[in-house]
Amino acid sequence: MVILKRALSCGVMLLAGLAMASCGGSSGSGSGSGTTTTTTQASNQLAVTVSAGPNSNAVNTLYTTVTLCVPGTTTCQTIDNIQVDTGSYGLRVLASVLTLSLPLATATDGNSLVECTQFVDGYSWGPVATADLEVTGEKASSLPVQVIGSSSFANVPSDCSSTGSAEDTVATFGANGILGIGVFEQDCGAGCADSALSGYYYSCTSTDCNAIAVPLASQVLNPIPLFTTDNNGSIIELSSVATAGAATVSGSIFFGIDTESNNASGSHTVLTLDPDNGYLTTTYNGAALTTSFIDSGSNGFFFNDSSIAACTSSDFSGFYCPSSTLALTATLTGQSGTTASVSFSIANAQTIADANPSYTAFSDLGGEYSSSATTFDWGLPFFFGRNVYNAIENHSTTAGTGPYVAF
Repeated sequence: MVILKRALSCGVMLLAGLAMASCGGSSGSGSGSGTTTTTTQASNQLAVTVSAGPNSNAVNTLYTTVTLCVPGTTTCQTIDNIQVDTGSYGLRVLASVLTLSLPLATATDGNSLVECTQFVDGYSWGPVATADLEVTGEKASSLPVQVIGSSSFANVPSDCSSTGSAEDTVATFGANGILGIGVFEQDCGAGCADSALSGYYYSCTSTDCNAIAVPLASQVLNPIPLFTTDNNGSIIELSSVATAGAATVSGSIFFGIDTESNNASGSHTVLTLDPDNGYLTTTYNGAALTTSFIDSGSNGFFFNDSSIAACTSSDFSGFYCPSSTLALTATLTGQSGTTASVSFSIANAQTIADANPSYTAFSDLGGEYSSSATTFDWGLPFFFGRNVYNAIENHSTTAGTGPYVAF
């Protein structure tokens, strides 16, 4: 089986009072129910915040701040409101917020290398550039990144744009960029290295773009494996969120697993993932949903259950609106057969949003996963009150070799 591009987090952006995006604030202390404050920052610890984001309308969206530099120089730019996403791989930044002049990557034929990043409801298009990435005390040198919405590459191939509308501005993307730190090293992998696949990487001139194969090292890369020491995975730590929600939530990413005193493996349940696509199985209502995943870039629990009332307001389309909050359970099963029972709640999306319109974090938000009947997307609410480990493929920890998730 040929595995093509690894799925990126995605979903729908809603209008009005509750703007929700299951994919794509400055980090720091927040206030309100469920908020914690980190007072001591380790060299491998990066502050993250659930906030309203650059458009002041995000819900259950995790942001951080990164520094980009022209490779090998001290010419740098610090950029906030970067979404943290364990369901994608690599750094993508909006051209409209980038003030640096980064060197553009070239395809194997000598033309400019440009990427199409496809979501369920749209796409992002832009060239691959090279930058040094600095986050807390970690550095990834000469990292290939995507610059979304560059005016230098305005001609988008139809096999990219056919997925929906363009998400190439801060307003449509919902962030200044996205930091993908999931369990894979490249955003596409062997599929794109072996073949020229339509809808992925392109060789572009000023007038024309054609699909092209891209070596693994030239693809947009997860930065963590390029770190010197803390390079085998990450841990996201967020506090729990009260039933009513929270104005903001602060937490941390700890880079590395078993590499420092603050990222040791413990008595967590380890669920090994499919090495091709990162899936695990969720058993819910007696059905085995074999293409399930845990994803900080999704803003709710997304799964299909026709017995749960859907919201009728167009502002909350795709989300669940039960008459009262539901207490539910499901079982997660890794590739090795290890299981974990998880309890979760689904509340009326419109009711909780209307009750606290200034809140940005809700632990019981969920909706339909319309594009697949075999998927349970465990989004950011799963992370509240947990330490969630993501071990990168082919990298070892004391708990085993990635890809795996643990909590």
